[in-house]
Amino acid sequence: MISPQRIWWRPLSRPEKSWLIVAFVWCLFLTAMMPLWLLLGRQNVPANTYRVDPADYTRIVQDFVEQYQVDTLSGVPVVEPPPGSDVYLLARQWQWYPILKLKKGETYHLHISSVDVQHGFSLQPVNLNLQILPGYDNVATIVPTESGEYNILCNEFCAIGHHIMASKLIVTD
Repeated sequence: MISPQRIWWRPLSRPEKSWLIVAFVWCLFLTAMMPLWLLLGRQNVPANTYRVDPADYTRIVQDFVEQYQVDTLSGVPVVEPPPGSDVYLLARQWQWYPILKLKKGETYHLHISSVDVQHGFSLQPVNLNLQILPGYDNVATIVPTESGEYNILCNEFCAIGHHIMASKLIVTD
């Protein structure tokens, strides 16, 4: 067996050194930007998560529906809570319950939880996404800025009926 030459590698050429320096500086820049994106980014959802018993959460949602129901669409109650209040949404196979009717420009505290399996809350076309787990109450502060109907979809596979798990959020003037 023959050993390799004393200097078996070739030194970097000028263009190779330049690209290596550019790549290193770019990595440093992106590493420094990550905490800034987290702290200053408007993409962060203003949400908190708390532990909750699924049975207790179901009772809270039922009380919420009984108190603020104004209509029914396809057998699902439509609720219109007062501005500034807590708004409850329940994820269960394969339904979002109830349909929410909110006022444009008002602040709401949106509570979302699941009673059975993991779900994904996706509000389109706003692109608000939350991971919804059983036993956890996700609370997001929202202010609807435009009137209209927004689609609520489940973006986490939750078994055979996942494709029908859709609802809407109605925003009025």
